[in-house]
Amino acid sequence: MTQPDGNPYRVRPVAQEHTVVYASPDPQRIYCYSPGLAKLPSGRLVATLDLGGPGVAELLGPKWERGESGYAWQGKVFTSDDGGANWTHRTDFPFMHARPFVAGASLYVLGQAGDLMMIRSDDDGRNWSEPTRLTEGQQWHQSACNVHYANGCVYLVMERRMTHDLRAWPVGELAPVLMRGRLEADLTRRENWTFASELSFRDTIENVETQPILDQFGAPFWNAPYPAGAPVGGGRRCAPIGWLETNVVQFTDPAHIWHDPAGKTFHLLMRAHTGGTGYAALAKVVERGAAPGTGPMRTAIETVPSGRAIQFLPMPGGQMRFHIVHDPETALYWLLSSQATDSMRRPELLGPDRFDLPNNERHRLQLHFSRNCVDWCFAALVATGDGPRQARHYASLMIDGDDLLALSRSGDERAKSAHDGNLITLHRIGRFRSLVY
Repeated sequence: MTQPDGNPYRVRPVAQEHTVVYASPDPQRIYCYSPGLAKLPSGRLVATLDLGGPGVAELLGPKWERGESGYAWQGKVFTSDDGGANWTHRTDFPFMHARPFVAGASLYVLGQAGDLMMIRSDDDGRNWSEPTRLTEGQQWHQSACNVHYANGCVYLVMERRMTHDLRAWPVGELAPVLMRGRLEADLTRRENWTFASELSFRDTIENVETQPILDQFGAPFWNAPYPAGAPVGGGRRCAPIGWLETNVVQFTDPAHIWHDPAGKTFHLLMRAHTGGTGYAALAKVVERGAAPGTGPMRTAIETVPSGRAIQFLPMPGGQMRFHIVHDPETALYWLLSSQATDSMRRPELLGPDRFDLPNNERHRLQLHFSRNCVDWCFAALVATGDGPRQARHYASLMIDGDDLLALSRSGDERAKSAHDGNLITLHRIGRFRSLVY
């Protein structure tokens, strides 16, 4: 079809139009983070988000009750019964980095306030339990990445900070921890979860403290040693190499090299913080029980047929938070990620609207599909902001019948920065399977 400008070949966003789920009342002082998305058996959509910035205390008023965790009632839950056109605020919660998910007859929201925190609803999100704490005295991290169902269980990843030596962004100290819970259990109780063993990034790379042994790979891109990283030019710094924001997938195709016929292996795909682009980080978890969904779980680095370890996979947008969903109808994996267009620009030449490092571009959401989570085919440009300050990034992805829904951490011309946006927006990608070729 010929485009309005007469060019039939120009790539245009397929879901530029959007619904605003939440807008900051003060874009320069209150920021919108962590969009999470789920769908209930009734068809009701559930969206979660959290707020940050210097204006949050004033906005929340009496709810700004800082406990030992240092966090307040900054999270929000919304629901929609008309496919996302209109949203109703349901409750607030005192934690961040949260995501909603369904297990059994219940709806849960899991996140962190230092420790892991959770709330539960048994009536489609209308009423909610008091927050409960799953851990004590720990420090966790994540984003609203995907949720996997298998073996009568729900599987998802939260990331635990294992050490406290870094004097920079501490992604090198994070361990992605796969969590497993039975669908029929009360998942607000710690005893109903199994946590995988912990493996932090700094423990996987030889000489990571000084010069990581990753020769001929170009990682890390910048010289950013432990523990503080280093300046790279233009007043910008790079933190030490690491991983974060983990998705979990299973390879069910018997032809896949990493297929486990016993159904006990899960692969963790993570944002790779290397200073470069085009790669995600990789690990795997193997269940040790007699049957899938049982026993302890061990985290390890994957290997290729030669026997060599593989800790990075090619992935468009792997340098930023991404989201993967598996479509059983086509047996394809769908990837929503941020598109980098000029990561090789010298940092000192970046404009004032470009946030952080050259690879940290946040205003173009792209969609890919894959048979195997290694080879990705471009499907569409989903949505773009009108310039690098107006973000479309950190989006959650969900299949809704014949469509895909993307809930984006966004910004408009009022946003403080690409990182500190003022909107949470919903984008619908219609007839997404027709994009396969």
